[in-house]
Amino acid sequence: MTNDEEIIRNFILAWSRLDAEELVKYFSKDGVYHNMPASPVSGHDNLKSFISAFLKNWTSTEWDILNLVSKGNIVIAERLDRTMVGEKAVNLPCCGVFEMENGKIKVWRDYFDMATFSNALKD
Repeated sequence: MTNDEEIIRNFILAWSRLDAEELVKYFSKDGVYHNMPASPVSGHDNLKSFISAFLKNWTSTEWDILNLVSKGNIVIAERLDRTMVGEKAVNLPCCGVFEMENGKIKVWRDYFDMATFSNALKD
């Protein structure tokens, strides 16, 4: 396992603590998070605000790594994100592509089907 792979495994595990400040520390100062249904967000302050906004309704989350591969500074993690949003369970298949730089996330692009997430939240 490469150092970048280990960093991404730790980052994925850190989500279960629901701590935006901790999560932002995994990014470079000018790091970018592109949660594909939304516009890209960059920089620690903006990342913290963006991540905090959707964590506020989460009561728990566990992300299962299905496959993780890397080549050079790229790490790709296929996941099943199992999240409780209030009392509603959301099981969301995702694929994250991470561009790493000096042990930090420079760019993270996360791909998933928004309808899967939205439908799980319906009454």
